[in-house]
Amino acid sequence: MIFGRVKSLDAILATAEKKSLHRSLGAFQLTMLGIGCVIGTGIFVLTSAAAQKAGPGMILSFVVAGAVCVVAALCYAEIAAMAPVAGSAYTYTYSVMGELLAWTVGWALILEYAVAASAVSVGWSGYFAGSILHETFGITLPTWLSHGPYMPGGFINLPAVVISLLITWLLMIGTTESARVNAVLVTIKVVALTAFVALTLPKTHGANFEPFLPTGILGSNGLGVVGAAATIFFAYVGFDAVSTAAEETKDPQRNVPIGLIASLGICTVFYMLVAAGAIGTIGGQPLFGADGVPFTTGSAELARACLIPANAQALVCSNEALAHVLRQVGYANVGNWMGYAAGLALPSVILILMFGQTRIFFVMSRDGLLPEVLSRVHPKWKTPHIVTAITGVFVAFLPVGQLADIANAGTLYAFMMVAIALLILRKREPNRHRPFRTPAAWIVAPLTIVGCIGLYFSLPYEAMAVLPIWGAVGLVIYFLYGYRKSYLGRGMADGGEPIDMAPPGSH
Repeated sequence: MIFGRVKSLDAILATAEKKSLHRSLGAFQLTMLGIGCVIGTGIFVLTSAAAQKAGPGMILSFVVAGAVCVVAALCYAEIAAMAPVAGSAYTYTYSVMGELLAWTVGWALILEYAVAASAVSVGWSGYFAGSILHETFGITLPTWLSHGPYMPGGFINLPAVVISLLITWLLMIGTTESARVNAVLVTIKVVALTAFVALTLPKTHGANFEPFLPTGILGSNGLGVVGAAATIFFAYVGFDAVSTAAEETKDPQRNVPIGLIASLGICTVFYMLVAAGAIGTIGGQPLFGADGVPFTTGSAELARACLIPANAQALVCSNEALAHVLRQVGYANVGNWMGYAAGLALPSVILILMFGQTRIFFVMSRDGLLPEVLSRVHPKWKTPHIVTAITGVFVAFLPVGQLADIANAGTLYAFMMVAIALLILRKREPNRHRPFRTPAAWIVAPLTIVGCIGLYFSLPYEAMAVLPIWGAVGLVIYFLYGYRKSYLGRGMADGGEPIDMAPPGSH
């Protein structure tokens, strides 16, 4: 029976003990890991995309997305404390609902991390081309080198391709950022965003918030407050990376819940304040087509509308939203520094996202569901070079809004499965030791499930279609390979030799 292949928590813990990763991360490092991934992804990249979907109402979108993340994080915290091993939602599902559903979750997480890294690469490209090349050196990249084919005249987003390949090379040769460097980068991000809030909030005008809900609460095809919330949910993927690092955490029963909740709380506050500052100073109304419907984020239609001089300075047309806002309100030099901060912030996000994906590949390979070659370690570099190279091939040809939506489909599915796993474990093993107990679990977990389903159906139709198509491809691979090669299916606990895949900061 496919659904009978359940790898119990005790078996998972035993396997991890035999073939484990080095525990070196504390609560502070985990919180920095989460903040390092979350701050940058949404604040620097998705502000423009969210404004095009919801206008000033995107402030509420951050509240909606943050609320779903809070309840999801509470579910994660309980299971992560019980099973502090690598693999995140994939591992939790394996231990409760069996191998087939675990495969679908792991496959969705691969989509989440790879596409998210591509989206952040596009975001970094906007800041690099604007603040560094244009504002500092007076160099303007031609459209065909700075945009993908979705933009009129675009061909390849060269900066996005270069940063993706550069980080892939760094990960392959074993050059990982240390915990100290990561903490410095997080500090730069927090200082930059604090300065943004301090400079913009005093210059806000109430008129810029009107109309507050130009696309409504529940717009169609990914529009409205909830539609924007579904897009910016991508911004919170960092706390999933914290859970993925559980196996490399010291005292995980204490430190994982702290890292999850602390990083989420800090980032949510920043998101709301920054959104209020950006909209309150220069406005954030969407651009509408002749039919009265806002242009789709990242579409050729929106790109053409932004070429019109009257729209060129709009928030929704900026590739470097925060730096753009500061320049518009008279802080040109500070805006350039904001661009530099983003230039430092976003590569670390890409690195952590790629790090998260290699962990998923590692655990699925450890279970025999993927070929062992994917977790093979280079004899000199001591890194999983093959899977890292595969991850790095994803380069950004699609617009950030669409990429974020695609990544969110996989994320929402994984979060929902964690909540379901929590409820099943509460019923099946009520007496198992729980170092952290989710408060009001029978309310929190159903809220997580409903919230994830609601946000999924608020995504654009194309993004909703990606998950089942991607999942169908994954099922073909599972039945052709994973079902037959699974160590659990073959009556084996684990296989292969342990490998050294220490996370950023452990060396």
